Amino acid sequence: MIAAVTDHLGLIYLVCEWIIRLAMLAVVPRRRNSPSARSWLLFIFFLPIPGVLIYAAIGRPAFAQWRAERFRRLAPFFADTNARMRPAGLRIPNAQNRKAVDLADSVGGFPAIGGNAIELMDGYDQTIDRLVADIDAARFSVRLLVYIFADDATGMKVIDALARAVARGVKCHVLLDPVGSHRWRRGTVSRLRSAGVEVREALPYRLLHRRTRGDMRNHRKLFVIDGAIGYAGSQNIVAKDFRPGVTNQELVVRVVGPVVAAMTAVFVADWFLETETMLCNAVDVPAPAGAVVAQILPSGANYALEGFATLLVWLIHTAQHSVVVTTPYLIPEEELMGAMRTAVLRGVRVSIIVSAVADQRLVRLAQESYYEDLLAAGVSIYLFENYLLHAKNVSIDGRLSIIGSSNVDLRSFQLNEEVSLLIPDEATTMMLDATQDRAITGSRQLLLEDWKRRSRPRRFAENLARLLSPLL
Repeated sequence: MIAAVTDHLGLIYLVCEWIIRLAMLAVVPRRRNSPSARSWLLFIFFLPIPGVLIYAAIGRPAFAQWRAERFRRLAPFFADTNARMRPAGLRIPNAQNRKAVDLADSVGGFPAIGGNAIELMDGYDQTIDRLVADIDAARFSVRLLVYIFADDATGMKVIDALARAVARGVKCHVLLDPVGSHRWRRGTVSRLRSAGVEVREALPYRLLHRRTRGDMRNHRKLFVIDGAIGYAGSQNIVAKDFRPGVTNQELVVRVVGPVVAAMTAVFVADWFLETETMLCNAVDVPAPAGAVVAQILPSGANYALEGFATLLVWLIHTAQHSVVVTTPYLIPEEELMGAMRTAVLRGVRVSIIVSAVADQRLVRLAQESYYEDLLAAGVSIYLFENYLLHAKNVSIDGRLSIIGSSNVDLRSFQLNEEVSLLIPDEATTMMLDATQDRAITGSRQLLLEDWKRRSRPRRFAENLARLLSPLL
């Protein structure tokens, strides 16, 4: 009798597994791109019940309906900001740059605007000191949106500056990601609130809470002071060596001028999404402070297209001479791989600068699984040594720059909220090119013949990680 019941339950379990397998063959491809769909289906075919439960939790890269509706309510605010920013007779001499800013406008919703002064900063501690100085000079508002905010010695410099600003009557708001900041979250939030700073968690995550997801994060680094000075780039508010044995090197752009209005709008929108409170109903556009054209490109699940990925693929397809991509994490989609291969065949010099120092072993293995294909296609790969090169930037033909928070991987393309600054300006791109040249000088070029000599166990580990890469 017991054996018969056991056999019956076993049959039911087996039937359920096959029902799940067959049903997910129809469900998964409709909601994911091809690499992600293959990985999810492989996972579900091997472990049907755990796989479908995990897929139900994090399988679809979309926010809950309530959040999507809240984002739609921001449409009039964005439209008003764009109307205030959209310049009459903006002149962008290069035809390809004009097309690039039009595409960025279409996918990100903000226009390019001139009159900006741009400064690139790659000194980690100097960037923190400059931010502190700007906060100390603030008269009206300080708004910080950051993935990692620690209450270590570096973070305390910023927290103390915010406390001084609050004491002067400056309104200070901070959005931090609770997953990125998890090691310091309680201490940082407590210290900020004690200082009188309004602080909220971006995309707060609580286990089994229907309104949140742990894998979709706000990865933006965006600092705005008085609505007139903006910072964008890769740097968090934490000590540069917060990981044992790893020291970060970053790149941040400090901008003064009208494009800061779009930075303000991004922060105000993110604050509204978390609180349903509008910090302002209209964004003032700062007066011109220079001659550089710049454009903010936000991306994330709220947007119909993968904005940064869409723009990057198009830029590589239209490049004429050179493409240089700096990223700590490289897990390219098929479209991006194809764009790089085609560019090389057209005679374009395509270079990728990645870090020889690894802070995430599984991601590094997945990344390395693409190296042989890229090298065989003629792409140059440079391994930056001694530091974790955490900077994220792109240079196209010496005429256009992108500096921001987005990595060149599936997580940044599909899951994370990111923000980039697009700069269709030769002088600024020349400065970025010089920064990238210094990084190449501090790198070891990876050669195809050398890479082919890696061990078979290493290749196996890479291939396994690559299968999992769409799930990372």
